[in-house]
Amino acid sequence: MSNPNKAKGNRWELALRKLFRAATIRAFKPYQEGHEDAGDIQGLSPFVGQAKDWARWEDAIRVGLDGAERQKVKAREAYGVAFVKRARSSTGYGYAVTTVVTFVRALLRLRRAEALLREHAPEAYAEHMAAVRVELGTDYDSLAKLQKD
Repeated sequence: MSNPNKAKGNRWELALRKLFRAATIRAFKPYQEGHEDAGDIQGLSPFVGQAKDWARWEDAIRVGLDGAERQKVKAREAYGVAFVKRARSSTGYGYAVTTVVTFVRALLRLRRAEALLREHAPEAYAEHMAAVRVELGTDYDSLAKLQKD
């Protein structure tokens, strides 16, 4: 690859996909058709992701988030998120940036789903919360290093 910035971006996208796969999330790079950019990372439903590894993180957030918000429509997803590389940090400690309204909508969706699960399927809710406790203690960065390209 002749463009070093493109190569840097591709490495960041690959690192993100490996981290998601380590967490059993089947993230993938979508096939791009012409001018229809549907995001850098899909398989994150209800999110679509835009990856940015730029020297100026302020620009990466602005451009990445603007792109994610446009691409969510093309990808037919509810939410857009920009994954911004954090200098001198592992993949899991990069930034996942959304708009505040996207955060509010996702939080309302999560709370409503958990309340319904708790009310209508208490055993499944208990199993869900046990899985959440495991996930909170899991080092996905370490697991991602074991993933193949």
